[in-house]
Amino acid sequence: MLNPDSKKWLAKLFGKNVKFNEPMSRHTSLRVGGPAWAFVTPESFEKFLELIRWSKKNGIYCMVIGGGTNLLVKDGGINGIVVVLKKCLDGITGIAGTGGGKGPVIVTAMAGTRLQALCSFAMDNGLEGMNFAIGIPGTVGGAIIMNAGAAYESMADVIDSIKVLLLTGEIRVVLKQNLQFDYRKLSWDRKITDIDNGQPIILSGCFSLRPSDPQRLKKQAVEILKARKKRQPSGFPSAGCFFKNPVSGKTAGELIDLAGLKGKSIGGAKISSKHANFIINKGNASAADMLALMELVQEKVLKIFNIELESEITIVGG
Repeated sequence: MLNPDSKKWLAKLFGKNVKFNEPMSRHTSLRVGGPAWAFVTPESFEKFLELIRWSKKNGIYCMVIGGGTNLLVKDGGINGIVVVLKKCLDGITGIAGTGGGKGPVIVTAMAGTRLQALCSFAMDNGLEGMNFAIGIPGTVGGAIIMNAGAAYESMADVIDSIKVLLLTGEIRVVLKQNLQFDYRKLSWDRKITDIDNGQPIILSGCFSLRPSDPQRLKKQAVEILKARKKRQPSGFPSAGCFFKNPVSGKTAGELIDLAGLKGKSIGGAKISSKHANFIINKGNASAADMLALMELVQEKVLKIFNIELESEITIVGG
C-alpha cells in the first residue's frame, strides 16, 4: 500500500482528483475489479507529467487507462496508481490537408477524448473514415492501443501518426509506418522507436480522413448503430466482444454457440443468449466469475474444435 508520505504528496497535488483504495468496478464497463491504491484524474498535463516522474522515482507502478471498456481488473485490485486522462488530454482539432479540398484532412484528437466525440466531429465536418467506430465506447487512446474496429475496418486504417510519452520522459511523434497494428493490438517497432522496455503512453493521435457529404455520413451512422443494437446485447455490463475471432473460419461467437455454451453462467457472469461472444455481468459478478467462464469457453472450444480462443480483453491486477 501507499505510505502516508506518498498519500500526502498525491493529495496535495491532486486534491479532490485523487481517490485512495478506489474500487475499479466503478471504472470498468464490466463493473468488476478490486481496488487500486490510488485513482487519479489529473486536471493538467503538467501535473500528469509530474505524477509519472514521481511514480518512476519512487518505484510505484502507474497505469494509464482509457474508458475502462475493454478492461477486466482482477478481484485483488491493482497494486499501484491508476490514471485517467479525460480531464487533461481532451480535445479535437482539424488541419486542412493538401489537394484543394479533395485530399486528406488530418484530424488530431487527444488521448482522453471520447471516441464517439471524434466520430461526431468527423461527421459534422464532412470527413469520412471514422464511421466504422460509431457505437464503440471508450477513449481515443484506448482505441489506438487496442486497434479498435468493426467488420473489416479499424484504427489502423485511419491513423497517420501518434504522439507518445516514453518512460524516459521524452515526448515523441511516431509515424504510422513505424507502428505495427495487428488484430485488436498495437505493437511497437522497438528498433525504430528506441523503446527498450515498458509501454509508451499515448498522448494523441492524428487521423487521415477524406472530405465527404455530412448528411450521407450521418445516414450511414444511423444504419450502423441500428445494426449494432440488433445483434449485440444491451442492458447489462459487458466489455463488448470477449474473444478475438480466429484468423479464418467461424467467428468466436459461432464457435461458442456451437459448443453449446450460449446462456451458460458461472456466478454472476453469463454468456449472452443474444451474442455468444459477449460475457455479461448479471449484476453481482466477480472478476473470478468472469475468468472462470472465460477459461471454460477456451477449454471447451479447444476440445471440440482444436481452436485456441484468445481474449480480446486486457486483464490486469492480482
